[in-house]
Amino acid sequence: MLVPMTDAAPDLQRELDVATRLARQAGELLLEHVRRGFAVEEKTPDDPVTIADREASELIVAGLRAAFPDDGILSEEEADSAERLGRRRVWIVDPIDGTREFVSGTGDYVVSIGLAVDHEPVLGAVYAPARDVMYAGYVGAGVTRNGEPAGFSARPVAEAIVTVSDTEHTRELHAYDLPNLNPSGSIAYKLARIAAGEADATFTINPRSEWDIAAGHALVRAAGGDYTTRDGARIAYNQPRPRVRRGTLGGRPDVVAWLRGELARLAVPEQQQCLREGDAVYAMLGEEDARALRGHEHLHARHAGGRIEALVALAREGGTWRVTRAEGRQAALSILVKDLQREYGALDR
Repeated sequence: MLVPMTDAAPDLQRELDVATRLARQAGELLLEHVRRGFAVEEKTPDDPVTIADREASELIVAGLRAAFPDDGILSEEEADSAERLGRRRVWIVDPIDGTREFVSGTGDYVVSIGLAVDHEPVLGAVYAPARDVMYAGYVGAGVTRNGEPAGFSARPVAEAIVTVSDTEHTRELHAYDLPNLNPSGSIAYKLARIAAGEADATFTINPRSEWDIAAGHALVRAAGGDYTTRDGARIAYNQPRPRVRRGTLGGRPDVVAWLRGELARLAVPEQQQCLREGDAVYAMLGEEDARALRGHEHLHARHAGGRIEALVALAREGGTWRVTRAEGRQAALSILVKDLQREYGALDR
């Protein structure tokens, strides 16, 4: 579905042409690594990285800098710089979203290149090299799939396809009475498929990083939908810490409205990182705990149905993170700690 241009939506065709070209070039590089073979390292526990990630990032970043020297750039595999915070336009790149799938050879990974303007995702190019499928578009011009116009599906809500994290599905979502769940790897791929009508909505239990979701979010917006935190709050990009602090939800608006109600009805859990005083989780704490923990910079929680399932507080000591408080239901606490290890590395308990 093509969305008519408006005065508020600038013409970003040159930007899209550059992004799709670079995404395809990076995809070709990844496929060459698949043919030759590659070594795998771990950035943090259960978070692999390969030379292909780094080389694809270098290719994309060099191309963006040459084409748009005045724009900021944030890439998962490049050293971050506060310089981007002063730029209105920032490219947000994940050279391989779904590195575990790339390593395992499933093909469920993508090159993801997004553009945010004034903290809003406006353009996305998401390329699946193993399947040779390019999803591209920008707000005001609609979405294409391999160059052909695409858009949200017309499935009845009762038949809507909800695509979710395969990790979260295996670990716990399979136990909930949610119909038509479609587990897969890359979140950027999920969002792109939704924008092209191959699925209808998605949600996460865990937080996501900006580079995971920027391009896919832009495509969903270009198709006429949105992607928010689980409580419906706007996701703003180009933040000092480029991490959405809680679970997410988005896709086709009518399906999202239905899904939001189902998640609440079934008390599907959510994890929040780096709690802030205004967060609703504080109201779930006892008065004494809320007072004692107020202002803690690294307080993390898992909650469901208005109740806290697990709570972890971290403190930085030298070059490591130490757990200063950990409590809750054992299974929930184990999940929360494992997910924090992926974010922060090994935790001293």
